[in-house]
Order: sequence, then C-alpha cells, then structure tokens
Amino acid sequence: MNKNKGLDHDEQLLFEVGDINKTGVDLDDIDNLDQMIGDSFSENEIGLAGLSEPETIRHYVRLSRKNYSIDAGLYPLGSCTMKHNPRLNEKMARLEGFSDIHPLQPISTCQGALELIDLISSWLKELTGMAAVTMTPKAGAQGELCGMMAIKQALLDRNELNRKVVLVPDSAHGTNPATAAFLGFEVKTIKSNDKGLIDFSDFKDNIDENFAGVMITNPNTCGLFETDIVKISELTHKSGGYLYCDGANFNAVVGKLKPGDLGIDAMHINLHKTFSTPHGGGGPGSGPVVFSDRLEKFCPTPLVKNIKGDFILVEDSSEKDLAKSFGRLNVFHGQMGMFVRAMSYMLSHGADGLKQVSEDAVLNANYLRASLSSHLTPAFDGFCMHEILFSDDFLKDTGVETLDFAKAMIDEGYHPMTIYFPLVIHGALLVEPTETESKQSLDHFINTLCDLVERLKKDSDSFKAAPVFTPIRRLDETQAARKPVLRWKEEPLIAV
Repeated sequence: MNKNKGLDHDEQLLFEVGDINKTGVDLDDIDNLDQMIGDSFSENEIGLAGLSEPETIRHYVRLSRKNYSIDAGLYPLGSCTMKHNPRLNEKMARLEGFSDIHPLQPISTCQGALELIDLISSWLKELTGMAAVTMTPKAGAQGELCGMMAIKQALLDRNELNRKVVLVPDSAHGTNPATAAFLGFEVKTIKSNDKGLIDFSDFKDNIDENFAGVMITNPNTCGLFETDIVKISELTHKSGGYLYCDGANFNAVVGKLKPGDLGIDAMHINLHKTFSTPHGGGGPGSGPVVFSDRLEKFCPTPLVKNIKGDFILVEDSSEKDLAKSFGRLNVFHGQMGMFVRAMSYMLSHGADGLKQVSEDAVLNANYLRASLSSHLTPAFDGFCMHEILFSDDFLKDTGVETLDFAKAMIDEGYHPMTIYFPLVIHGALLVEPTETESKQSLDHFINTLCDLVERLKKDSDSFKAAPVFTPIRRLDETQAARKPVLRWKEEPLIAV
C-alpha cells in the first residue's frame, strides 16, 4: 500500500529496499591481500544491503526530510544552545592541513594546527580570566571529569584524603553528581530556594572537615544567575575546598564577565554550544577546561607550548610543568575540527561581537518570557538569563500533561523544548531561543504556543493523540528505552 503523502515518502529500511547483490560502485578485486588480524578476519558475506547510486541518493534524501534541523526552524531546547552554525566555520574546517591532519604525523608537519590550538587556548583564558586551559576533553561531560580529576589530584597533593564530600545543587545537570560519584566522591545535594537559586544557608550547613568542593552551573539550569556565587566561592576556599563550574550556560555571559573573577577554580566550556560548532545527534562535541592558578599545575597532558615560534607538545610527566599533573586524559589531543570552527567563530565576532552574542541571547529569552507569560506559567519571578523556565501550572485541570503539550508542538512544526528538567520544577518546560533567532521567528514560535494553549480550552483530547503528522506516531518511550529493538529481522512471507 502506498503510504506517501505529497512530498513526504514512506521510505523503508535499507534492508527492505536494498539487495546484497546491488552496489552503486564497482571495485576491482584485490589479489594477494595480506591481513594481520588473525581469526578476526572473515571472507564471508556480511549481508549488508546495497543500492544503486540514484537509489542511494533518494534513500538518504527521503530520510533527511524526516529530521528536524536548525536549518529548518527554531530549536527551543533549553540548556542545549542549538543555534545556527555559520557556514564560514565549515569552510575553514575543511581547509587542507586541518581536515586531513593525522594525530600520529610528525610535530614539524602540523605547526599550523598547533598554533591554532595555542591561539584558541589564549582566547579561552582571556574570556574566562583563568590561568590555564586543557583542550583535550572531547565533550562537556568529559570536561567535568577532567576538572574534577584535577581537584582530586590537588587534594591528593595536599594529603587530604579525608575530603570526600562534593556538594551539588538539586537543579544540576545529572552529569555533575555522576562525575563526582564516578571519581569516588560522596555526593550531597544542596537545596534550591523559592527563587530558583542555591540556598546559601543549606550550602553553609553542609560544609565540614570532609568538604572537597562544590559543582555549580552558573547561570543555573533554571535560567537564573547565581547571585551568591562570590559568597559561595569565598566560603569554599576558606573551607579548603574547590569550586567547579559547569560551563554549559557560558553562552549567556561570554564577553560580559570572567568566571575567574568569581573565584571559580575549574570550568569546562562546551565549544559546541557557546562557540557554535555542530551540536546534536551525539556529537561531535568539545569540552576544553580552564583552571585557576590554584589548579594550574594539576592539568592533564599534553600541553601545547610556543618555544620562540616553534610549537611543541609537552607530554612527559617528568617535565617541570607536568610534575603534578594527573596524567593523560585522552590518547590524542582533541577535536581538531571543533577547534577550527570555534576559532573561526571567535575571530569573526571579535570581543565586541561575543559580548553582543550574550546580550542578544538574554534579550531573546526575556522577550519570550514577557510574550508567553499570559499563556504559560513562568517558574520564577523576574528576568531570566538566556533561557526561560515554565512550570506546568497552565495545564492544571485540562487533563493534558507536559509530554502531551510537547508532542502537540511537533504537529505544529517545532521540536519540543526540554521537558521535565530541571527536576526542581513540576512538569518543567525549559526554552532557550539563542541569539541567532530573529524577532520574526520568535513571534511565530510565540503565536504557535499561544494558539496551542487556547486550543487546550476547547479540544484537550487532541493533545493525547499527538503527534499525528509524523512518520511514526507516539511511542511507548519507557519500553523503547528498556527494550530497544536494535536489529532488523526479515518477516517471513505469508502465503495467500
């Protein structure tokens, strides 16, 4: 049965439309091929279906039409900063010498790449007011791990192994407590107050002789700036601990303030958020970590050094600069393509442009807040930073839940915002417009959400059925996560 709808084709799986005897390219047979992987090598057919060239093009173009992308519309995902990636960045990342570089080639042949790493390192230190930076972490979560490993190494250097307690706000990203626990720390939760900020009294009450440090996101995941951050850092250092900052929301303050001035000891920076490198689909990410002078000597290897115009990689832990390093975090240096893209973004914006990025991101979020407040329910009073958090109070007595509202947005042509996070707000809806959205696109998004809320009063049942215009209707997401079907099986033919 033909299930095509206009320009949207009902494209089947590759195994269903392809054939193992079909290919879009002819390869010569290779004689006398020696292989060195022993019994792991097999000459048996692996059963991958093939397509001719036109069939391949059509297959993937049709599949691409089922995706939502930043090139198609606004991405309101809070705390994810899904913004436009300038095509200039992509052009630069494809320059010879960057795109074809290999991690094992001689240092003398990749001086330009090392110079770029050194340059972006200096920019990150300048933007954050920090003493040192490591470029090796491949994503934000690994950046957290890197920063906390440096803190653990610093405590070890002080022979204060009793310091095992790490404090984490109840609104934090889940990777924060997971990272601390993974490294053997004991995690204690700090409460939020009725303003969505860290309860300073609760923070103070949880500090004792076993206090190792605190992990804070600022601006926090409620979209608010932690106004007690200086008091927190002063008490942290006075108590012998360290302050780790989750830099996921640096996009709201870059060019406006320097985290080092707030007393932060370590902070990862998501290049794929703040500096526009591609984000989504699991990567690629990049999470450099900046360190204060209190943690500078505990940085991981390797380090890029400029010796009179020659760039080298310092990797030997016997070197003076690395004598107290916790060692190597990754086999190689990092994500070269992400460095090029981020550096292109920084250079094209300049210092004044990066400041405007933050200002526009915050302006857009507050424009959404002001425009939607009559229909949705802001979780907290007052201005927000670069994202706005709503509760599900506007859904009260409708029979519609946050998930239903999010699914209905899909039928209206929008990817849903982040829902049910942070956990401190019931039925949370977290919206981040980013600085790259125009007033026109924001107004269309605002009108769409307001229309959906108005429809709630007349036809709440339709929200339970949504989405209806997607290739696949609503899934049982719990079962899909617990019992995923990861392998296609050919259905047996049924005689008629």
